[in-house]
Amino acid sequence: MKLLPTVGIICMAAMITACQSSEKSEKANGQIQLITLDPGHFHAALVQKNRLEGVDSVVHVYAPDGPDLQLHLDKINGYNTRPENPTHWKEEVYKGADFLDKMIAERATSGKKGNVVVMAGNNGLKTDYIKKTIEAGFNVLADKPMVIEASKFEELKNAFASAEKNKVLLYDIMTERYEITTMLQRAFSQQAEVFGTLEKGTPENPAVTKESVHHFYKNVSGSILTRPAWFMDVTQQGEGIVDVTTHLVDLVQWECFPEQTIDYQKDISLTSARRWTTDMRLSQFKAITKQDVFPDYLKKDVVSDSILKVYSNGEINYQLKGVHAKVSVTWAYKAPEGAGDTHYSIMRGTKANLIIRQGAPQQYKPTLYIEAVPGSKDLEASIKTVLPKIQQEFPGVEVKKIGTGWEVVIPEKYKEGHEAHFGRVAQKYLDYLKAGSLPAWEVPNMIAKYYTTTQALELAKKQRAKE
Repeated sequence: MKLLPTVGIICMAAMITACQSSEKSEKANGQIQLITLDPGHFHAALVQKNRLEGVDSVVHVYAPDGPDLQLHLDKINGYNTRPENPTHWKEEVYKGADFLDKMIAERATSGKKGNVVVMAGNNGLKTDYIKKTIEAGFNVLADKPMVIEASKFEELKNAFASAEKNKVLLYDIMTERYEITTMLQRAFSQQAEVFGTLEKGTPENPAVTKESVHHFYKNVSGSILTRPAWFMDVTQQGEGIVDVTTHLVDLVQWECFPEQTIDYQKDISLTSARRWTTDMRLSQFKAITKQDVFPDYLKKDVVSDSILKVYSNGEINYQLKGVHAKVSVTWAYKAPEGAGDTHYSIMRGTKANLIIRQGAPQQYKPTLYIEAVPGSKDLEASIKTVLPKIQQEFPGVEVKKIGTGWEVVIPEKYKEGHEAHFGRVAQKYLDYLKAGSLPAWEVPNMIAKYYTTTQALELAKKQRAKE
C-alpha cells in the first residue's frame, strides 16, 4: 500500500518531465503559440480557419464567460469537424472576470502560455488591452480598429513605442490588401505607361475614392452570423467612420504611396467629414443578436421605443501628401438577394483611371477596369506592353476590350474571398515575426491611419453640431 503514493509521484514526475520536454521541443522548433484574448468578434476565429504553418495546435483562450466566448469556440469546433480540410486546434480556455490579469500573470510565472495574442472583439476596450499586453512582453495581432476615439490615440502611439522597446511586434489585420482586384489596381497604378501619374484631384473630384457597403445581417462560414448586441453600440464597436474606414484609409496609403513612410503630422490634412445613422427595428435586432430586448446600454440610441439608430456610416475627405482622397462606409441591414458587402474604388491617373466596381452588372463580384482619360493616346498598345510585367507577379491575368475600356480578367484561383484573407494576414505576420521586425514604413503608417480616422470622427461631430 505504501508503494502506491511513490508510484503516483513517479508517474507525476514523468508527466511533468514529458511536458517540459515537449515545451522545450516546441521552443527549439520555433513554434508560435497563439493566445486569443476576449474574442467578441468572428474575426478572431477566422484567423484560425485554416492551419497556420509553424503555429502550435494548442491555443490558449482568456475571456469572460458568456455568449461571445461560446460563439468563438463553436466556430473553432466547426473548423475542426468540417469534412474537408479540418483543422486540429486544441483550445485551452480560462474563463473569469480577471482574464487579462490571469494571462499576464501566467506569462510572468511560467512564460509557457503563448507568445502571440490575437485580439478581435470590443473595440472600446481594445486600446487598453493592446497597451497592457505589449507592456507584458507579448506580440499582438489585432483586428481593426486598434483605437476608436481621439482621446486614446496617444495611448496607441505609446503602445507602438513600448513594442519597439520590448522587441515585440504590434500589427493590425488589414485583409483588404489581399483582395485580388485591389492588388491589381495597385500593380497597374505603378505602370506609368498605362496609368501615367496619380492626379492630385480636388475636394469635389478626388484623385482617389473608396466606398464600402456592409450589412448587419450576413452569412459567415455557411451560417447566419450572430452578432453581439454591443456591436451596435458605437461606444464599444466604434462608429463606422473609425471602424471599416480603417481599411479604406489603409488602402489609400498602401496603393498611392507603396512602401513609403507617412508622417501624420506633416502629410495629412482633413478637409471635411460626416456621419449618419442606420435605423434598425427591434425585430431586425432580434434576428441578428438572438436577444428579445435592447440592452440598457443601447437605450440611449433608441427612439420611439423600437428604432435603434446606429452611427455606422461615415465619410472622410482629406489630403494625403497633397493628393485629395475620399473614403466612405455605409451599413445597410441586409443585402439584396444574391449580393453581399460591396466595394467601389477609383484611382485617377493622367493617362487612365483604374476602377473597381461590384454592382449588379458585375454580379456583385469585384471587377477591375482600365478606362482611358480624354487625350490619352495608344493606351491599348501600352497595356499590351505592361501586361507581361503584371503577369510575372500574377500569372494568368489577362485584359479584354469592352465598350468603355478594358476589363481585367482574373483567374478563379485568385478569388479566395474575404474569409481566406485572414489567414493571409496571419501568415504575413508570422513571416515578420521570423524576420524579427516589420517593414520600416508599417508602424508610422498605422499611426497615420488611426490619426486620420479618429480626427475625422472629431471633425464630423463638430460639423454635425453646427447643422
